[in-house]
Amino acid sequence: MSSDSETLESILTRFNTSLDGLTSDEVEQRLQKYGPNEVKEKKRNPLVNFLQKFWAPVPWMLEITAILTFILHKYLDMEIILFLLVFNSIISFIQEYRAENAVELLKSKLRVMAKVRRDGKWIMIHARDIVPGDLIAVRLGDIVPADARIVEGQVLVDQSALTGESQPVEKRYLDEIYSGSVIKRGEAKAIVVGTGERTYFGKTTQLVQEARAKSHIQDIIMNIVRYLVLVDVALVVVLSVFALLTGVNLGDTLPFSLVVLIASVPVALPATFTIAMALGAEELSRKGILVTRLNASEDAASMDVLNLDKTGTLTENRLRVGDPIPAPNHTEKEVLEYALLASDEATQDPIDIAVIECSKEKGVKSNLSRLHFEPFDPSKKRTEAIISTSSGEIRVAKGAPQVIAQISSVDPGWYESQIRNLSAKGYRVIAVAAGKDKLEIIGLLPLYDRPRPDSPKFVQEIKELGVKPKMVTGDNSLIAIEIAKEVGIGDRVCSMKEVSEAKEEVRAKLVEECEVFAEVFPEDKYTIVKSLQDLGHIVGMTGDGVNDAPALKQAEVGIAVFNSTDVAKASASMVLTHEGLIDIVEAIKTGRKIYQRMLTYTMNKIVKTLQIVFFLTFSFFVARFFVTTPFDVILLLFFNDFVTMSIATDNVRYSPKPERWNVNRIVRSSLTIAILILVESFFVLWLTLHLDLTLNEIHTLIFDMLVFTGQFTVYLLRERGHLWNSMPSKPLLVSSIADIIAVTLISSAGILVSPVPIWSVLTVLAIAFIFNLIFDQIKVMFLKLI
Repeated sequence: MSSDSETLESILTRFNTSLDGLTSDEVEQRLQKYGPNEVKEKKRNPLVNFLQKFWAPVPWMLEITAILTFILHKYLDMEIILFLLVFNSIISFIQEYRAENAVELLKSKLRVMAKVRRDGKWIMIHARDIVPGDLIAVRLGDIVPADARIVEGQVLVDQSALTGESQPVEKRYLDEIYSGSVIKRGEAKAIVVGTGERTYFGKTTQLVQEARAKSHIQDIIMNIVRYLVLVDVALVVVLSVFALLTGVNLGDTLPFSLVVLIASVPVALPATFTIAMALGAEELSRKGILVTRLNASEDAASMDVLNLDKTGTLTENRLRVGDPIPAPNHTEKEVLEYALLASDEATQDPIDIAVIECSKEKGVKSNLSRLHFEPFDPSKKRTEAIISTSSGEIRVAKGAPQVIAQISSVDPGWYESQIRNLSAKGYRVIAVAAGKDKLEIIGLLPLYDRPRPDSPKFVQEIKELGVKPKMVTGDNSLIAIEIAKEVGIGDRVCSMKEVSEAKEEVRAKLVEECEVFAEVFPEDKYTIVKSLQDLGHIVGMTGDGVNDAPALKQAEVGIAVFNSTDVAKASASMVLTHEGLIDIVEAIKTGRKIYQRMLTYTMNKIVKTLQIVFFLTFSFFVARFFVTTPFDVILLLFFNDFVTMSIATDNVRYSPKPERWNVNRIVRSSLTIAILILVESFFVLWLTLHLDLTLNEIHTLIFDMLVFTGQFTVYLLRERGHLWNSMPSKPLLVSSIADIIAVTLISSAGILVSPVPIWSVLTVLAIAFIFNLIFDQIKVMFLKLI
């Protein structure tokens, strides 16, 4: 960025150019040096991305298991395991693979035509062909194609999408205008000082590319797998020691080790998480929220801080007129009427538009005839009109208070006091005056970007859900604190200068404690999100402009609001399709429901794994033979794990506070339930050992017991109170009943397993049901820890 003290001569010298522009040869040389005026995209190879799905904790365990089954010549087992491995990877790839199009959209934003002086002529070219040193011309409605310094003319620039400033900014001689901003009034010629990634716009792009939200789901799965592997290894070691002490051939324990390994792999865990989040995303889409990154629907459950961009998010992003302040002996109606006479919709001036809209809302009209109108002139800082009245012609003016005061008679005490009070509240003030020769102050108009009507209600609701709102804005502290008070966020305001200049240990505390951040730049928003994440918070961020894109992408829950720029939408993990923020409340509630479903599935999986590995190990000590086979355990994966995926559809209640995965506590609670079910398991084993059954029949009944207890455990865990307190979803109920019927039929018919009398299968089913009712009474006391 150029220094504000630079002169025109120094700028021309620095870029080796002139006010007559560049020649074609100079342009060619600079294109070679600087490259095209566009943002380079970092592309990821889809094949590499897919192969990475095989490099994670769960795939590692499946891959090891597949190798062991191959060594043992159990080819059918190996084929089933490989199918599970590829199935999980394909689901993950399809659901997570989204074109990283944020950068591409940034590039397309630059694909506009620009007027540039080349070889002594003004021509239209593609913006990507602009180079530093080019002389460009911009006018009303143009998108500025590159960072440039004005050398002639004045313009009003809307750069809210870049800097977050709610009001258009006047730019004059030697001021810098940014690539991607929009000319709202006037025209100017400017020397290009930055293109592509070297622009203010391009630096934002780089942050978008670098920003990436951490996947908490992967950490959760890794922690769960670590626990299960530790249990697995410990039990295999115990068994090996037992085999040595009792003279059992270690070679005979290898098949058992394989069974334990297969049983401890949470095969369907990643797929179930993905399905639960995908169903949640579908539910949110029906409520007007598009989820572009699946993890976000679950992260919304854990979100405890939500950074709210002010301009266009909490506020309407357009100037509004507040209650007029009439001068003594005048009325509010007079202030608005004269202001209306000094405004013209054809100019598309934001202040004129605000005055006209306010007049319509308040029903103020003027029957006076306007003879002449002078639009806003930056050099005069006012608009003027000549009005015909019954007593002759009068002049009306509206503009900057200090300018209007110079051409009007006014009570300085009243005038300065009112302006000071309005400025202290963050208002921009416009004065209105009228008269024949010497103008008289009629009153003042406070201008501001007012909060959306639903913003206070939204802030109150997320506070009740345990989410701390923080407002982030490029505006000054006065405006920020006024808006924050109106919407109910709070009054602890920090300027980013104050935050950035603080010592490191103080800075973290400031970021956490501040309720409002003012004078914020794009990189500051990204820094705020990152700092809160480093402090252990799960962070949400709302926004609508290019300036919000890096922070939206970095946040676990980046939310692009209605009418956001394409760049913001592509960077966010959620996009609101309705006006306002109230839909975010639904996103939080839905996320917490997803958490409850995944918690049920996770606990069920941990309980079943602990039950199986402990039962298989200690049953070998008791019976001196393996009570099931590796194939039965793999079959169990289909009848339990993939059927219980329907938990992803279950009816649940959301929590009134943010949810956090505490794997240690979940494992401890799951262990408590697993111990209870182990009692039931050994009771069934004792029963089968005292019946006249063959080894293969025992294998079948143990398989039945593992399936039935698995199904009933779901209903034990899904409800934190008694299992009959709420109705499960229809898909869950239907899949459980179908699973039990299917297992009963294949066991009695001898399909895939050895046949057993149907009465023995029904006996095991009845035992599982009765024990589940008993365990439910115990669970209500112990599961309150979750």
